Amino acid sequence: MTNQPKTSTSLPEAIRNDGRLYQGNLVHYARVLFHHAQNLAHPYHNFRHMFHVLWLVHEACRFYRDELTPREMRNALVAALFHDYNHSGMFGDDDLNIERAIRGLRRHVATEDLPYIEVIVELIRGTQFPNVVPSDELDLCGKILRDADLSQAFSVAWIQQVVFGLAAEWGRKPIEVLRMQEPFHRNLAFQTEWARTTFTQDAVDAKIREARELLELLEPAPEEGASS
Repeated sequence: MTNQPKTSTSLPEAIRNDGRLYQGNLVHYARVLFHHAQNLAHPYHNFRHMFHVLWLVHEACRFYRDELTPREMRNALVAALFHDYNHSGMFGDDDLNIERAIRGLRRHVATEDLPYIEVIVELIRGTQFPNVVPSDELDLCGKILRDADLSQAFSVAWIQQVVFGLAAEWGRKPIEVLRMQEPFHRNLAFQTEWARTTFTQDAVDAKIREARELLELLEPAPEEGASS
């Protein structure tokens, strides 16, 4: 039975594991990313994205605290931190980005996680986009990580992070990425009860309306397009 937490945990609290939710803490890995990852300042696949996904996975672990073991939670949290480690910040070839992340994990893995490294690796592989591993083949931790990775558009900074960030990485105009937001949200299919509870259909519909209204405001008029 799930237990929906009523209050959120701060990022430092999650990293230190103040609530004794999972095994150990993530201080070693947080320091590795902060000091060694080469993609921290990318437009989208950056520090904010990696640590936001970590925070969301931690919230999901709190939701599933009666269903996941502390070890399973740790596996998911380490995978969340490393799923985009050293991402190229370019469109396409996400299989290569996954391999960069896995190499980074293997290079910096803590001794206590060595027996579980292949489990963590498979969780990271589940985040490849477009998806290679079907959602119904993922375990609960894999589904949590995939849902967390897709939910960036619900953050308060989604226009800067998603629209401008992905536009810069893809070599597209921001207005083109803004046009993609409504179909993206209409096709969202969260795999976990946690995600469906956190990002409700009402929230999805509200984000669609927001994207549509922004597009109507910002779409160039025909005469502007003709003169540019």
